Amino acid sequence: MQAASSADGVAPARRTPRIIGAALLAIALALGLAAPVAAQRSSASRGAPAGQFDYYLLALSWSPGFCAAGGAEKGRSQCDLGRQLGFVVHGLWPQYAGNGYPSECAPAARFPSRLALEGADGVFPDRGLARHEWRIHGTCSGKSPTDFFADVRRARDAVTIPAAFKTSPDTQRWTVLDLKRAFVAANPGLRTDMMDVSCRRGALQEVLICFSKDLRAFTPCGERGPPRCRAAFRVDPMR
Repeated sequence: MQAASSADGVAPARRTPRIIGAALLAIALALGLAAPVAAQRSSASRGAPAGQFDYYLLALSWSPGFCAAGGAEKGRSQCDLGRQLGFVVHGLWPQYAGNGYPSECAPAARFPSRLALEGADGVFPDRGLARHEWRIHGTCSGKSPTDFFADVRRARDAVTIPAAFKTSPDTQRWTVLDLKRAFVAANPGLRTDMMDVSCRRGALQEVLICFSKDLRAFTPCGERGPPRCRAAFRVDPMR
């Protein structure tokens, strides 16, 4: 915990930081101003034991938003003109219910074999992303690379993309609630508290959908922290 400071930003002399911090926290709680738990703690638990998590988060990236936000400049193949990509899999991420996630878990093979990567073809936009996702998140699943990539495909196939996002030649304007309702209408068993929406610079980046650990059902998401989108946002067209 950082030492508390006075109103002018200078730590008062001859006062114990712990006492000052406790006093400020009590005032914040009384006024309802305390920051969300998610904003107070580190989200990644690097090197955590594999297989010990509470639920999965399927991240579906809106490809036009990713490309407009710098993906095209990085030479990513999913941004090539004419591919007409909409939602693509970013990853399937083990999560903790109380916020945070395990990362780069051990013991696990850091690099999946070429045979295992063949199972990721058609799921991720390219094998480079598949390798990265295995190293950061897949190693925490408690599964082999082959089984993890099969689970990613299974989760992806369990989500029906609303018709409005299957062909999107023009820029659209959406609200967070309307987008969630569109996904709920297309996916029996899904509720608005089982998903989140992520934006960048006022444009849609990702839709995040929470699954039970066995991937048999959608599940309420854990603590997600501050909102990731404004009430309304832009949806860039496919290209």
